[in-house]
Amino acid sequence: MSSYIDPHIHMISRVTDDYETLARMGCVAVSEPAFWAGFDRGSVDGFRDYFRHLTEFEPKRAGWSGIQHFAWLCINAKEAENVSLSREVIAMIPEFLGKPGVLGIGEIGLNKNTRNESIVFLEHLDLAAKTDELILIHTPHLEDKYKGTRMILDMLCDDRRIDHHKVLVDHVEEHTVRAVLERGFWAGMTLYPVTKCTPERAVDIIEMYGPERLMVNSAGDWGPSKPTAVPDFIMAMRKRGHKESTIRRIVYENPIEFFSQSRNWVFTPWEESEPAAT
Repeated sequence: MSSYIDPHIHMISRVTDDYETLARMGCVAVSEPAFWAGFDRGSVDGFRDYFRHLTEFEPKRAGWSGIQHFAWLCINAKEAENVSLSREVIAMIPEFLGKPGVLGIGEIGLNKNTRNESIVFLEHLDLAAKTDELILIHTPHLEDKYKGTRMILDMLCDDRRIDHHKVLVDHVEEHTVRAVLERGFWAGMTLYPVTKCTPERAVDIIEMYGPERLMVNSAGDWGPSKPTAVPDFIMAMRKRGHKESTIRRIVYENPIEFFSQSRNWVFTPWEESEPAAT
């Protein structure tokens, strides 16, 4: 069993049994970005309660299974059409940035590539630049992905305050990964059963571009998704004959390298953990 980290998974929408399953599969830590909960929240207080859940309760629930939990904060692109509410949420986020396990601002990005989404994205970027936070990017789905990814990269590159090595651009696919890597950003491949990448396609991308600045994640949430998708990728890599050291780099060492740039990344590797009491 290989130890791994899932850099993007929405455990707030998963049952506790999923934590147990992840632990048995070798998961030692998860990173949970703020996201759309399936409906639009109506007030800044709704987001405050959500952020409290992410930063106060979810780490405890993960800990029951021996998994370390980290979080990201933002208002998701799906709710960004409401610019006035978005601004209230962005103004409230600094209340939580010093809490243990909060890695930065995310997942921010675009959904339908609209003007309002871009306004809110840029205001998130401004907060991240002013507070020196890591940034986790959501790229749009399906037909909007290529255009949206280009728009996001242009906005990131236009802000000279943004350190490209502190940005993870997620949900990349074959037609967007090169542009992300060439600009010096980290890239995440999401392993979904229907859209985004399959484990086999993710292996193809690794074989094309190598393991540097690449990660894989399940992005498991309340929709069609599979929280154990990272172990599926590990198996697909092994079937192709890739070295264990390469696999470990992608699913364990790369997340640690990226997340270690956050002042709130306090991670205890599994092999350094104290043995359970008998």
